[in-house]
Amino acid sequence: MRWNWFFLWMVLLLVGGVTVGDARDFQRTSPERVGMISQRLHRIDLYIDQEIRQNHIAGAVAMVLRQGDLAYFKAFGMQDREAGLPMKTDSIFRIASMSKPLTSLGAMLLYEEGKFLLSDPVSKFIPEFKEMQVMVVDGSHSTLVPAAHPITIRHLLTHTSGLTYRFRGHPYLSDLYKQAGISNGLYPTAGTIGDMVKSLAKLPLFCQPGEQMEYGLNTDVLGYLIEIWSGMPLDRFMKTRVFDPLDMRDTSFYLAPEKRARLAAVYEPDGKGGIRRLPETVIEGQNVTYAATTPYTEPKTYFSGGAGLVSTAEDYAKFCEMILDMGGVFDYDDAQSELKNVYNFLGRKTAELMVKNHIGGLTPTYCPPGYGFGLGFAVHLDPGQSGEIYSEGTLSWSGFFNTQFWIDPKESLVGILMLQNYPAGESDLASKFPVLVYQSIGE
Repeated sequence: MRWNWFFLWMVLLLVGGVTVGDARDFQRTSPERVGMISQRLHRIDLYIDQEIRQNHIAGAVAMVLRQGDLAYFKAFGMQDREAGLPMKTDSIFRIASMSKPLTSLGAMLLYEEGKFLLSDPVSKFIPEFKEMQVMVVDGSHSTLVPAAHPITIRHLLTHTSGLTYRFRGHPYLSDLYKQAGISNGLYPTAGTIGDMVKSLAKLPLFCQPGEQMEYGLNTDVLGYLIEIWSGMPLDRFMKTRVFDPLDMRDTSFYLAPEKRARLAAVYEPDGKGGIRRLPETVIEGQNVTYAATTPYTEPKTYFSGGAGLVSTAEDYAKFCEMILDMGGVFDYDDAQSELKNVYNFLGRKTAELMVKNHIGGLTPTYCPPGYGFGLGFAVHLDPGQSGEIYSEGTLSWSGFFNTQFWIDPKESLVGILMLQNYPAGESDLASKFPVLVYQSIGE
């Protein structure tokens, strides 16, 4: 078995570790036809192969769409090194916080039905949030003060509610979250999201609502609100209202047994500059709890809107293309590769509202200056401030296990990179992948 695995591994490396994807729904095209340069795109292959040879990652799936067509789609390395399974373009990944834009989209579908206004207080639907308190820390002491403003739905969508994550490591609050059993959605959790949200409402906020962006459990609360507004469990709502209409066949909160062989293994730094497979047990760090078993542990009653989904690169691209087209869903199977509008999934004005910066001059968590935040994802406002190559107006976010996407309306460009590493360790592929994509644009 070891010899067979080693032989397969060496063959993959010798041929570049690359599997060219057979896209199910997107029209593959010559990069030059959509203004990209094939030789420059090949630099992606070279860099990912290098990352694999240096044992920084086990494998990856990379996708680039431009003008609605598939300019680049490849799998590299191994999906599961120990089992000898090569990475494939339909491999399934834990997308963690890339769940947030999808859940935010689900909420905005209900916004269009008049279920709520962005200015509505959360307590209108979840009374437990009516009288919130804010923790003020002064040195080794903390005090509680009343919240100056109610938490609104827009606060949840923009992470300005004052809710946080335990892994943010704030004094006192991290311990309170742990003692209350507040889940981040990255490990098997008993009960329901409604149980957790009601417990969360009993705890103080990190900051006053609307005054600071603090990355936190906002989208999990939003997921519970979707259950209240729709009268459906979150998993069923997302399947029937988002995943099925967008034909996202491999995106779900629960991985069906017949799909488990396609789930990529998770790797962690081995302390020697390389990686080792993450054990399939719950791992308790200083402020973070996570597990590789999250998407398929039974029974499954806890649906984390902020971190609970698995998906594929191609599935996620369908969501990205819908946003890029301002809510329209297109048929990519036309023989002439012409885009044919099938139906409007999301109202154009709703889509326009989602992609605007809603946090003023605040800087989003994990982003440099020059970014804002829309209703579910970061918005790149100023390349001169950020020093990043994305166009102004580009939307993006990433996930805990090292997945990422961006949507660039100016360049009609979507980029998706799927890895399964936590922490990233020696790999800098996630930060360099956008550069490798943009440098290949020829027009």
